[in-house]
Amino acid sequence: MSKRLDYNQMLESTRRQQENFMKIFIAGATGAVGLPLVRVLCTLGHQVTGMTRAGAGVDRLRELGAVPSCADAFDAAAVRSAIEAASPDVVIDQLTWLPANPADIIKSMPNDTRLHREGGANLLAAARELGVSRYIVQSRGFYLDAPAGQLADETARLRYDAPGEIGDSVRAIGEYEDKVLASASLDGVVMRYGFFYGPGTWYRPDGAIAEQVRNGESSIIGAGNAVWSFVHIDDAIAATVAALTSEPGVYNVVDDDPLPVAEWLPAFARWVGAPTPPGVSVNDALNLAGEEAVFYHTRLTGASNERAKAKLGFAPRPLLWKSGAS
Repeated sequence: MSKRLDYNQMLESTRRQQENFMKIFIAGATGAVGLPLVRVLCTLGHQVTGMTRAGAGVDRLRELGAVPSCADAFDAAAVRSAIEAASPDVVIDQLTWLPANPADIIKSMPNDTRLHREGGANLLAAARELGVSRYIVQSRGFYLDAPAGQLADETARLRYDAPGEIGDSVRAIGEYEDKVLASASLDGVVMRYGFFYGPGTWYRPDGAIAEQVRNGESSIIGAGNAVWSFVHIDDAIAATVAALTSEPGVYNVVDDDPLPVAEWLPAFARWVGAPTPPGVSVNDALNLAGEEAVFYHTRLTGASNERAKAKLGFAPRPLLWKSGAS
């Protein structure tokens, strides 16, 4: 009887997988979010095509069971051909251009901004033209505008007044969000992720930020009153999977523990066995690191995840180093 029951359960599981089967095209498929997202979607039985540049990423995608598609996001014709060949139900844009060293983040922003502005436009245009039914795009849950002391919900606009390269990036992403949500031919979903932490990210015990803190290369600028929202990479992936069938719109995919820099950074330092970062004045930071660094430490606003909880079943884990917060 137990064997028959197990067989029936297997048949039921197979039937449900077939009913929920989707063809999914992921741009940026070998990135920090893209690669583990591919792994989960393939495990769930979806047919996944991963867009990447030629190189080692091709073998990584094949190993996970995905179909590699080599295309340059800046080449509109190549992007269209890739999406046409995949014939997906859903396109997911996880394109980013991030440096290996977080100290170079501002230097890399012009390339990342161009990737969202031009590469994103190519993906969205092809998806519209080819009749894709759903389009999911990565956005930023840490550049949101909200009154001091409040968390930003999904009605919040991005901080178009941010300084320097951050401002250029935010405006490009905001315009991209608007185009995705305004499209009448597809269901647009905007995932406003917090700062990623966990495996494969900068924020982990053996990650690049931990190394910076241990080397005494981090400091708290001014009052360190900017509020940061993080999200564990696996929680972000779970939310993205839920977004395949969710109500369209904007979701803040962030944890329950928004904290000011003056609290989370010392707690993070203790978590990774590093000394407490020293303080530095705003004026000194402007001279040493520039206005973008000051913005990160004094003007960011935390975000609310209530809509993601209600609509995506989002259940983020507690921030791993919060227990060490002062």
